[in-house]
Amino acid sequence: MKVSVIIPAYNEETRINNCLQSLISQIEKADEIIVIDNNCSDKTVQIAKNFPVRIVKEKKQGMINARNRGFDEAKYDILARTDADTILPSDWIKKIKENFEKEKIDALTGPAIFYDITMNSKYIFILYHHFMKLIQKGKETLSGPNMAISKEIWKKVRNDICLDDKKVHEDIDLAIHINKAGGIIKRDDELLIKASGRRLKSNPASFYIEYPLRLLKTFSNH
Repeated sequence: MKVSVIIPAYNEETRINNCLQSLISQIEKADEIIVIDNNCSDKTVQIAKNFPVRIVKEKKQGMINARNRGFDEAKYDILARTDADTILPSDWIKKIKENFEKEKIDALTGPAIFYDITMNSKYIFILYHHFMKLIQKGKETLSGPNMAISKEIWKKVRNDICLDDKKVHEDIDLAIHINKAGGIIKRDDELLIKASGRRLKSNPASFYIEYPLRLLKTFSNH
């Protein structure tokens, strides 16, 4: 089983080095790493070129466009996605492979802890996933910076997913369509990553107001 890692990136020059360093330091290496250059105007691409990655340009702005381009470009069976400002544990790829090998699943996700703000965020993420599971009548959701899906399920939902970042949370929307297609999403609470809480730190009002509103939009659009 081979794993492609997709990293959408827009002006992440201060953080992408740590992300890519954590990826190339994996116990089990990714079979390919794809960085999606979503119109970066800083040094993100130059920094990425110092690593064994494939850089793909996506001119249409937005996380969904960048993510989709990466998934479409990926060569291998498992499409793992993370953000350019995350730091991945050394066994991230290993645990992804183990989960897909041991169980018949179509997608996998896990929690995160914020590494740049003081907050016991692992349990907040876990509670969030329990809440989402309750809303979705027992079905799991996905977390953007910490997820993997099979190429097979991607092909099934590719033409049905929403394309407007302003109307949906891209990870929740993807999970909804995977669940509708009969796919199985697993949450592994030990698949833990470090994520940046910079958006929460810089604009808490937007985080606590805009995020829930877009969550409502996501479900109302389905």
